[in-house]
Amino acid sequence: MIGRTSTIIKEACVESYHEAVEAFSNGADRLEVCSRLDLDGLTPDKMIVEKIIQKVNLPVKVMIRPRGGDFNYTNTEIHKMCQDIKYFKDLSLDGIVIGVLDSNYKIDMSNLLKLCEKAFPLKITFHKAIDQTNNIIQEVRKLSQIKKIHSILTSGGKPNANLGKEIIKSLIKTFSTDIDFIVAGSITSDNFDMIHKLIGANEYHGKNIVGKKPYPIT
Repeated sequence: MIGRTSTIIKEACVESYHEAVEAFSNGADRLEVCSRLDLDGLTPDKMIVEKIIQKVNLPVKVMIRPRGGDFNYTNTEIHKMCQDIKYFKDLSLDGIVIGVLDSNYKIDMSNLLKLCEKAFPLKITFHKAIDQTNNIIQEVRKLSQIKKIHSILTSGGKPNANLGKEIIKSLIKTFSTDIDFIVAGSITSDNFDMIHKLIGANEYHGKNIVGKKPYPIT
């Protein structure tokens, strides 16, 4: 088994076991496992998650998202999310990643609380659905008051972290005593130092957040 600890957390988004091992080798501190990154991430294959947990000793979070597109889910889709959470909850996960909005682009509090209850005591990250809300400050305030929500993944409501840096810094300054922020949005190993200097957060996320170097896959 392999593991690492770090003050500044670099969370690598991966789709496969090979990517997970490579991310560790290149300096990742935590993994978010998902499928279909071309759709901004869906619920991953269960067998892949189990293998990563068994072989790579890094904290692992799992995306719970049944389809691409918007985040306004039907009752059937919410039921499927609850089933997926129940399955992954039995594994040694660090947490799950979820996000639900209503038709008015506000947080769907009823379904969010239902998913949180199903996931407890896992750590919960509210993902970049927050960036599609009409008033990110107002919606973050709601999340900051839900004790079961541990963190928010955000680009500050902008296309990338650099464009959203002022909003992200404001969110961190206002709400960081109640909730953690994971900065995301086109952050790579090439621009990480610049982004960190501009924002000064504790946690960052990206598919290419750590560099590439050869690593023997077993």
